[in-house]
Amino acid sequence: MDTPKIEIALTVNGARHDIAVAPWETLLDVLRERLHLTGSKKGCDQGQCGACTVLVDGERINSCLALAVSRDGAAITTVEGLAEGGELHPLQAAFIEHDAFQCGYCTPGQLCSGVALLHEGRAQTREDIRELMSGNLCRCGAYTNIADAIETALNRQNAGREAAE
Repeated sequence: MDTPKIEIALTVNGARHDIAVAPWETLLDVLRERLHLTGSKKGCDQGQCGACTVLVDGERINSCLALAVSRDGAAITTVEGLAEGGELHPLQAAFIEHDAFQCGYCTPGQLCSGVALLHEGRAQTREDIRELMSGNLCRCGAYTNIADAIETALNRQNAGREAAE
């Protein structure tokens, strides 16, 4: 017997997708297998590594733990959607500047989590950055460079706000 599918609508990186999903399909699996957005990685599949981090309505989540049906109507941003108009997101540019990746497996999740961290406005110090990024693991140990990149992007963001005032 075939399991009935549930129709949902997702706006992913600005594009609407009407898709029928099984009740148990995770958001990560829908993004990777159904929408072919393979930037988000399946690391531990238990929500412990952060490789699958995406932004849902602006908030970072572990997409391996979220059922796709629970995100019906949501706006989702994956690493593929961070750049705008051919220009890298400032955090992506800072990652390149600080060589904040080695193997690159964790990079999409680190970037999405870091972008959320910048928007949350809770990080004031390097220690804050380290704490707020603690849900994203790096097998290669590029933590110092990742923290450098996020700190640079945060400082530039704060300088831009001050200049605008």
